[in-house]
Amino acid sequence: MSGQKYAGDHIIRRKEIELLSGLMDSLLDFVETLFSSLNVVFSWMKRQIRILGIDDSPFTFNDKYCTVIGAVMRGGEYLECVLSSRVAIDGNEATAICKEMIQNTKHRQQLKVVMLDGVALGGFNIVDINELYESTNLPIITITRDKPDFDKIKLALQKNFNDWEERWETLKKGEMHTVETNHNPIYVKCVGIAVEDAKEIINLSTIRGVIPEPIRIAHVIASGITRGESYGKA
Repeated sequence: MSGQKYAGDHIIRRKEIELLSGLMDSLLDFVETLFSSLNVVFSWMKRQIRILGIDDSPFTFNDKYCTVIGAVMRGGEYLECVLSSRVAIDGNEATAICKEMIQNTKHRQQLKVVMLDGVALGGFNIVDINELYESTNLPIITITRDKPDFDKIKLALQKNFNDWEERWETLKKGEMHTVETNHNPIYVKCVGIAVEDAKEIINLSTIRGVIPEPIRIAHVIASGITRGESYGKA
């Protein structure tokens, strides 16, 4: 009898183990499916990140002012709002104008990052990216298609501005990063955000070419308003 009882207990335990194993497999499948679904949701949420892209309009140095356009977009897919202002050519109020655009838009609470086409608007009207980040608490990413020639820039500032040293110090703020793309590299500065995170946002908001849609759309609108039809690259 004892041998039969032992065999019976063994069979029951084995069945219990098999049942528990099956339950564990089902639970693991459920968790895997859940995390897969969450990854899809998180991926979608990332693509919906609200970005403000800012660019200036074409101008000549006979102009006193140029138009500044801000494009509020969900990632690189959907244009939600267009903002407009102006800055003086070679003035010194570009940082203040960017602050006003950010603080006054009805989309302020949804904005997660600001992108600028370079660090200057209207010639050498330079944006202080550190001050802009500190005053808005929004990460700032600047993107330049062509590698800046800082020696030429410094000479131009020395030649044309009494306050060239102040402008030069403002322009030099932030480390320049070379970011490789499927085409040509772009040159990026970022404040308030890690460069790897900035790269991810640039990638998800770029549809074609190398320039993210928020900046490209701002450029298209700014040039179209000024010249009657948009042209050129951001």
